[in-house]
Amino acid sequence: MNTEISRPDPLSRIRQDVQGMHAYAVQDSAGMLKMDAMENSHRLSAELRAELGRRLGEVAINRYPGDRIDELKRALAQYADLPQGWSLMLGNGSDELISLLSMACDMPGAKQPATIVAPLPGFVMYGMSAQFQGLAFQGVSLKADFELDETAMLSALEQHRPAILYLAYPNNPTGTLWNQAVIERLIDAQGAQGGLVVMDEAYQPFAARSWIESVRAEPERHSHVLVMRTLSKFGLAGVRIGYLIGPARLVEQIDKLRPPYNVSVLNAECALFALEHEGVFAAQAADIRAQREKIRLMLNAMPGVHAYPSEANMLLVRVPDAAKAFAGMKARHVLVKNVSTMHSLLANCLRLTVGSESENEQMLAALQASL
Repeated sequence: MNTEISRPDPLSRIRQDVQGMHAYAVQDSAGMLKMDAMENSHRLSAELRAELGRRLGEVAINRYPGDRIDELKRALAQYADLPQGWSLMLGNGSDELISLLSMACDMPGAKQPATIVAPLPGFVMYGMSAQFQGLAFQGVSLKADFELDETAMLSALEQHRPAILYLAYPNNPTGTLWNQAVIERLIDAQGAQGGLVVMDEAYQPFAARSWIESVRAEPERHSHVLVMRTLSKFGLAGVRIGYLIGPARLVEQIDKLRPPYNVSVLNAECALFALEHEGVFAAQAADIRAQREKIRLMLNAMPGVHAYPSEANMLLVRVPDAAKAFAGMKARHVLVKNVSTMHSLLANCLRLTVGSESENEQMLAALQASL
């Protein structure tokens, strides 16, 4: 007796473009010195870890997140020193915030989908979130020195009239803190056609300045600007908390799309603990900034290697053969990011996380041996 039942394949109910995509790749780091993901390699002292453990043990995990979430929002608002008239919302990392922004700008029934514009090479989630939501994405290549191509950017804004212009400050993977005057002109142009600008400050702890300084200086000019940050680079990559700040009337609308209880009580308690010990994390960031310049000079002393200036906790490095260097470093148990196929401007480039002094020494030795 034939027991097979003929039925349609349920995969047919899943979008074809999704089936054709590749998932966000996370490299297997077992047994490796992990220098590929721009994590803060500094750990808390044993005393602070014990204190955090005690606090987490007292959290009421049988309850949905409540008042402590509001306390975290107030603590982050104080840490960021919100401009007058601005408010703050939380995300499960910056990735969720990017998805919510795409969702907020998806206009049902529109003749054509809304567009998102961002410089390339840049953070891949800007384009991925647009695709997930059925929006159009328009990437604009940077110049050869990784600065913004102002003419091309202005042309893209005029042609596509994007709902969102993303500007990473500093940029991933180049570490560039772009020219302030150029950014101001792009902000003006995007505002003139009624679009949003999102300044992505994921690497703010390592940068020389924040765009919030410009917002305070000219608040009216920035009435359409949002600033996005994450605690991942602050030192809490495993905690998954991002936050979006901007004019209250804009943030209020985007916050309506946020899933209820999107930040767990445990994550919120970790973040509150970290903000209470802000000086510890500031010292870690200062050490990383010092290590960054030290190893950049050492990299540029290697034959055929060029490390670009950076305002983040990473360095973009051009080598004679990126595939060979990556494989050689991996064979020596050091994992970095081979970005050479992400964009033509990144040919033969690796992205190296800046770690502790001992980690950096091991990473540089592995690279030297792999060239």
